[in-house]
Amino acid sequence: MRKAKQLVVLLVLSLLVLGAGTASAKVQIDFWYSLGGQLGETVQQLVADFNASQDEYEVVAFFRGAYDESMTAAIAAYRAGNPPHIIQVYEVGTQTMLLSGAIYPVYQLMADHGIDIDWEDFVGAVYSYYTHEDNLYSMPFNSSSPIMFYNKDIFAAAGLDPERPPQTWQEVEEYSRKIIESGAAKYGFTTGWPSWVLLENMHAWHGLPFASQGNGFDGLDVELLINGEFGMMHVSKLAEWHEEGIYHYGGRGDSANWIFMNGDCAMMPHSSALIGSMKQSGLNWGATMLPHWGDPYPKANSIIGGATLWVMKGHSEEEYRGVAKFLEFVAQPEQQAWWHKQTGYVPITNAAAAILEAEGHFEREPYQRVAIDQLNYSPPTSDTRGLRLGNFLEIRNVIEEELEAIFAGAKSVEAGLNDAVRRSNQLLREFAELYQ
Repeated sequence: MRKAKQLVVLLVLSLLVLGAGTASAKVQIDFWYSLGGQLGETVQQLVADFNASQDEYEVVAFFRGAYDESMTAAIAAYRAGNPPHIIQVYEVGTQTMLLSGAIYPVYQLMADHGIDIDWEDFVGAVYSYYTHEDNLYSMPFNSSSPIMFYNKDIFAAAGLDPERPPQTWQEVEEYSRKIIESGAAKYGFTTGWPSWVLLENMHAWHGLPFASQGNGFDGLDVELLINGEFGMMHVSKLAEWHEEGIYHYGGRGDSANWIFMNGDCAMMPHSSALIGSMKQSGLNWGATMLPHWGDPYPKANSIIGGATLWVMKGHSEEEYRGVAKFLEFVAQPEQQAWWHKQTGYVPITNAAAAILEAEGHFEREPYQRVAIDQLNYSPPTSDTRGLRLGNFLEIRNVIEEELEAIFAGAKSVEAGLNDAVRRSNQLLREFAELYQ
């Protein structure tokens, strides 16, 4: 009897050891991301769903801080010989990642592992941002575009139709005057992410280049073009409106959010990724496409913000097959539709948008379609497919510093934009010297 019990114990222990061995046999894939709060929780759920969908690979998602910190750490880890498999990098880091020598292009990864992706189904303005020589180098992940949010209650209090938001900048000025004169709000509008919204996207939305060399896609010998006729006209109006109180500059990044959320202004162009927060704000709000100046400028398409997933060199073929499987999962229309619902980021494929349409999602949530329609407004051109600039984060800081000087009355529009171009061009030359 005692021997029998010993045999049972040995059998149980053997099964436990076998089970532990089977569990540890899963190939681990390390994924570094930079989204916090509810968005970070959604990333973790996406990873958990993939892990539950198969038993060969275990993706482990690590929050690694802000985008710039995470990207710097990933490149350093690559040089030290222990990089993550996947790193989430914001769009302004695209040129740095392309030239880092540390990445395994996504199109090549998928081809090497026999995974067929319909690249033509990707939203054009999203796909084109991350391509190099007509091939996709990273997997679009959290993509957004600026849209115009507005407060319906303020509109109604000012005698404006809350179901008819402004479509042009001329109407933004007209509506703002009525709002201020009625006492419904202190200002007409503010804006989030000033460089991205007011200059980068406004140039693309009007079919104009932001920089030379196809916005940096065609070479490193790049110069900014924001001090041209359009930039001077647009920023001059903003400065005029700021002095009058129609427009109120609220700071960099999303610092201006409180101005809109508190009801101090009626309108705010901002990232479509703000939709999730707007739903929880308690405001009676709406959203529409960005305003346009009209003739003689064509209406083109807006450009994206957000981030993408890069695959790092330095791993085994078995691990890369797991990476490819995970990215295939992320790109599935069903997963993209789910991601869009949870986050407000645009689905990266037309097939995902079709699923949402068929479900009646856009009838229930019409504002979640605005960014998609805006990105698809026209086929991207060399002037509207996106921006590929070195030292891009520093360039944005320079532009916003000069805008602040203009709005404060410390510089003329001409002097401020010329200085923004001069200083940015120096940063572009320094970047080019590193990689030419």
